[in-house]
Amino acid sequence: MKTVVLLSGGMDSAAALYEARATHAVVGALSFDYGSKHNHKEIPCAAWHCRKLEIPHQTIALDFVPALFQSVLLKSGGLIPDGHYAEDTMKQTVVPFRNGIMLSIATGYAESIGAEGLIIAAHAGDHAIYPDCRENFMQAMGDAMRLGTYAGITLLRPFIKFTKAQIAARGHELGVDFSQTWSCYKGGEIHCGACGTCVERREAFINAGVPDPTSYASTGPLPAKPKG
Repeated sequence: MKTVVLLSGGMDSAAALYEARATHAVVGALSFDYGSKHNHKEIPCAAWHCRKLEIPHQTIALDFVPALFQSVLLKSGGLIPDGHYAEDTMKQTVVPFRNGIMLSIATGYAESIGAEGLIIAAHAGDHAIYPDCRENFMQAMGDAMRLGTYAGITLLRPFIKFTKAQIAARGHELGVDFSQTWSCYKGGEIHCGACGTCVERREAFINAGVPDPTSYASTGPLPAKPKG
């Protein structure tokens, strides 16, 4: 199947790119610059992998998001919270309907270049605090994509039954250079090691039993996952 990959430049989407290349014909990859604090760190990683694999890469600017939306993840927002990714404080990082917006644009692009499928790196560890990561949303969005295009664009989620650790392990098998991926929401010079996305990244490599090539500003004890 001819596919387009949503490629943020994080470890999940990078692994999904290599997984897609192993199983489909990848005809393009899309990144979105939506004004997040870490876009400037993520997007060059996305471009690096596409150059390596000789896959066409496009970056789409969504300038209206930081101007009109509220989220601490955006440069226009407040401070990124530290702690475990599953804590309720991470709700502050939700960018309203982000996946819906990106999938809609990517679907139009996919149909325009003759693709039949659109790949997103959604996985079993995606958290319910993000409404546009929930299963009922993804199923509804997949139906809308299929019904709203002549090509019947299919939403593909190759990692939907994977944990973050399993993605790290699979990416390692596929030869993903995880040093060329970015997770930290703070977007500093190196990964902070303490924010929710850094904690999740550190946990994933530890639980997968594969080397973590990441430089962290803090490597203190990982916080416990909240009960429930």
